[in-house]
Amino acid sequence: MSRDRLRSSRKPYALVVSGLLSLQPLLAVPARSRDKPRSYAGFRSAGDRATGESPCRSHRSFDGREAVSLTQLVPSLSVAGKMEPCKIRRMRIVTEAFIVVETAEQAVDRLAELHGRATTALSQALKRYLKDRVEPDAVERKLFRYPELRLTYHCHGEVPLTTRAYAKVQLPGTYSVTVTHPAAFRKYLIEQLVPLMNDFTVTVEVGVSEQNIPYPYVVEQGDELAGTGVTAATLARVFPSTDLSAATDGIADGLYDWANTDPLPLALFDAARVDFSLRRLVHYTGSDWRHVQPWILLTNYHRYVDQFIVHGLEKLRDDPRFVKMVLPGNVIVDKSMDHGEAQAIVSSVVWHRYQMPAYHLIAEDGHGVTLVNIGVGPSNAKNITDHLAVLRPHCWLMIGHCGGLRQSQTIGDYVLAHAYMRRDGILDRVLPPNIPIPALAEVQLALQESAAQITGERGDDLKKRLRTGTVLTYDDRNWELRWAQERPLINLSRAVAVDMESGTIAAQGYRLRVPYGTLLCVSDKPLHSEIKLPGSANAFYERAVTQHLKIGIAALDLMRTQLNSLHSRKLRSFDEPPFR
Repeated sequence: MSRDRLRSSRKPYALVVSGLLSLQPLLAVPARSRDKPRSYAGFRSAGDRATGESPCRSHRSFDGREAVSLTQLVPSLSVAGKMEPCKIRRMRIVTEAFIVVETAEQAVDRLAELHGRATTALSQALKRYLKDRVEPDAVERKLFRYPELRLTYHCHGEVPLTTRAYAKVQLPGTYSVTVTHPAAFRKYLIEQLVPLMNDFTVTVEVGVSEQNIPYPYVVEQGDELAGTGVTAATLARVFPSTDLSAATDGIADGLYDWANTDPLPLALFDAARVDFSLRRLVHYTGSDWRHVQPWILLTNYHRYVDQFIVHGLEKLRDDPRFVKMVLPGNVIVDKSMDHGEAQAIVSSVVWHRYQMPAYHLIAEDGHGVTLVNIGVGPSNAKNITDHLAVLRPHCWLMIGHCGGLRQSQTIGDYVLAHAYMRRDGILDRVLPPNIPIPALAEVQLALQESAAQITGERGDDLKKRLRTGTVLTYDDRNWELRWAQERPLINLSRAVAVDMESGTIAAQGYRLRVPYGTLLCVSDKPLHSEIKLPGSANAFYERAVTQHLKIGIAALDLMRTQLNSLHSRKLRSFDEPPFR
């Protein structure tokens, strides 16, 4: 029907059953190109308005089949021939393409199904090749792809008023992200999708992406390849391999071209970037990434590990919320074990095999605590937080030792960082040191209140032990040898403490949108002739570590009850993906 005849008859466009066969070529093209929103999406006619139908109301349908609900985003003409937002019509057509889902749960179920199908196909093809040297054909290779989650925001009206820092869309259009391990990320995905689907007029679709799953990400143990006589170079020729150019932090670092990209990013990290970090976490921490809890403590001394294990065993014994503790090497201390058996297991752990061993106190409600001994230096600090960030934790805190820079401080005092002077240099290319790293009020208040509760001191008594101020972070452990050159800048900064990790960890939290905080304990005063000596250091450790760790854990417990306010809008940029 010509446009002139349409105008003369004043009838809307129609997608009739007799025309379905003509859609077969359309359904054969990649979903990414055919499902882009039309320029006239989101309009409704005056006739629709007269029926009382609210603008921008989407009509979703999902029956669990391999189906796509084809959206007819058409201009419905009024008597005057004008278009008004918005009337959306759909017809369901059976296909292997993207399908529209009705609920967040259905979306995650579909993602899990597609991911399971893809990884199974890739794993089986890999095993077959290693055994019989049979290469997958072109049809089979198309099965080795990540699932994709796609969200289309139709309306151009006002954004719903909300103080929520995540699960919000600012621009109309299509947002998408590839997803890995959706079953493991189920809770997170649902927490993002539910408010988006409730508060905004969106269509959510799930299908197969064009991004291949690299074969190393389906090799669980690594010994499957041993003794096969097949080199990594050969496997990279036959199967999809890791493409480091595709695993970037461009979205987090503000390098994404939002103005000229379709679809827009739905999350900070896509599947390839997440899988890259999940494997690195296993390598560095010595435990399965699935054990990492959403509340994370980072430390630079192993003595905190000893006290964390003691704390964990007490919680398993006395607190019904906690069910087990996982140690490096995936060694499990179960709640049902008696004290002697648990101690024997702890003593047998060979933690020193791993560069940054992690210890996980797992709670039944999913809000447990992980402690990672990251060692010393900003390189380790950046390394581990690069990978922990893909798990989207609720918060990470640095609890470690520092050098006190003020005469009024005494060994064993605490420093609550309100600002950071970053002299580590490791993030300067992606987050220049002139960019301020703000203190997060929710984290600061939780740390200060926890210090008061654990020490039993408040007011002036607490101020004598808890100093707030700027923490200076270096990449040089022997910075004191350059004291004459560094003194003017340190004096200008008003720094009260110096370490080698805190500024990096805070900057990473700011950069990767993870709430962060720092509570340090003064272990020496290098500018005032109070340096670390074996005897004094041991006495300090005995006295300070237990209390310091308890303050950090208490702060996490306090923030756990304040999740809505914890995820601060201060961490969001102008151009921000909808997902946290």
